Amino acid sequence: MKRLVWTMVMFILLLTLSACGGKLSEGMQVEITEGDTYYSNEDIQAAVDTVEKEFKKDFPGCTMTALRYTALSGKDSNTEWATQYNAEEAMVLYSDFDVDSSGGDGSLNPNSTYTDWSWVLVRENGGAWKIATWGMG
Repeated sequence: MKRLVWTMVMFILLLTLSACGGKLSEGMQVEITEGDTYYSNEDIQAAVDTVEKEFKKDFPGCTMTALRYTALSGKDSNTEWATQYNAEEAMVLYSDFDVDSSGGDGSLNPNSTYTDWSWVLVRENGGAWKIATWGMG
C-alpha cells in the first residue's frame, strides 16, 4: 500500500511539472509591419492568441520576447502556405524567444536565443486558427 501511495505521489508530481510551459516576457508587444495586409486586426489577434497559447503550453523553460506579423508577405505567400497544408487560408507569424539552461523540452539549445521562429497557422471558412507547423525558417 505504501508503494502505491508513493507511486501516485510521483505520478502527480510529474504531471504537475510537465504542465509548466513557456512564458511571455513582461510588456512584450506584438509587432505588425505596415503594408498591404490581407487580414483584419481581429484575424491577426486571433492568430497571435493561438501562438501565445501554444507557446505557453509546449515551450517549457522559454520566454517569448517578440512576436511579429509581416503584412508585406501578402495574399500570395499565404495562399502558398494554405495550399501546402490543404487549407483555405494561412498566416505566418515570427517570434523571438530565449531558452533557459534546461534547453526547453530538450530539443532546443540551452542558454540560447532563437530569432525569426516561424509559426504557420491555417483555418477554414474564417474559423479558428490552428498551428500547422513551427520552427526555424
